[in-house]
Amino acid sequence: MTRGRLIGVVGPSGVGKDSVMTALAARCPELGLVRRVITRAPELGGEDFEAVSVVMFEKRKEEGEFSLSWGAHDLFYGIPSGIESDLANGRNLLVNLSRSVLEEARDRFDPFLVISLTARPETLAQRLAVRGRESTDVIARRLARPAPPPPKGVTLIEVANDGPLEETVERLRAMLYPVTA
Repeated sequence: MTRGRLIGVVGPSGVGKDSVMTALAARCPELGLVRRVITRAPELGGEDFEAVSVVMFEKRKEEGEFSLSWGAHDLFYGIPSGIESDLANGRNLLVNLSRSVLEEARDRFDPFLVISLTARPETLAQRLAVRGRESTDVIARRLARPAPPPPKGVTLIEVANDGPLEETVERLRAMLYPVTA
């Protein structure tokens, strides 16, 4: 059996990672979505995630329940170790990752691919304001932060997500599953 491919999705806050991932998985049923564990209050919404306390997160991390974990924006994120069996069984998985764990993911998962979503700053600012989770100052700081380059050896697909969601999804589908003659 062919091993499944882990596809990490990265991009700045507000770029639409979760919307693109959900729509891409709906368009390509062979793709599964990884549900992250986050120390975010469940009422803050966004993606479908498992909300846990910091204490519970640390306990689960110590017990080896995460394949990858990281901290960002005063929160902790974990990727459940259950993805390992899904990949071993040939399932392709989409996962929202931080750029800070791309090198670790590249070293741990083969095959591994990264989709880097981009959008114009004005698009990001508008989406973040509508989301309503950050203050205007926090949004400004996020937008001012430059994106680090990807680590060497990471296969990267970069796609702009400023237009209609279906256009972005169709471009990605064509890149992930090119038609061969």
